[in-house]
Amino acid sequence: QVQFVESGGGLVQSGGSLRLSCVSSGFTWDHFRVAWFRQAPGKEREGISCISGNSGRTYYTDSVKGRFTITRDNSKNTAYLQMNSLKPEDTAVYYCAAAPGNWYEGPPSRFEFDYWGQGTQVSVSS
Repeated sequence: QVQFVESGGGLVQSGGSLRLSCVSSGFTWDHFRVAWFRQAPGKEREGISCISGNSGRTYYTDSVKGRFTITRDNSKNTAYLQMNSLKPEDTAVYYCAAAPGNWYEGPPSRFEFDYWGQGTQVSVSS
């Protein structure tokens, strides 16, 4: 049983904060890259952040850099996305994903990830 369980989404005011969690079960993902993606209605799913297996490397797209922080706790098989200073344009369904392979700089591609969470809705009102 390989499962990803996401939580933490909701409706917040602009400028507010949320912390998303992604808990994996059925396997240990210590050596996996973990990424967060988001998808707004009618738009392509985009990778916004990624973290290496040992938390030594992180990547953020320009649109979230400085506001979002990706972390992971391998003892809990859990990844997090702390989202601060939220804006209406952050409204989307957020997904976590995991993939093996070496670290590289750049946005994560959805084609590289086999394991996905179910998604959690983040809505930011103005």
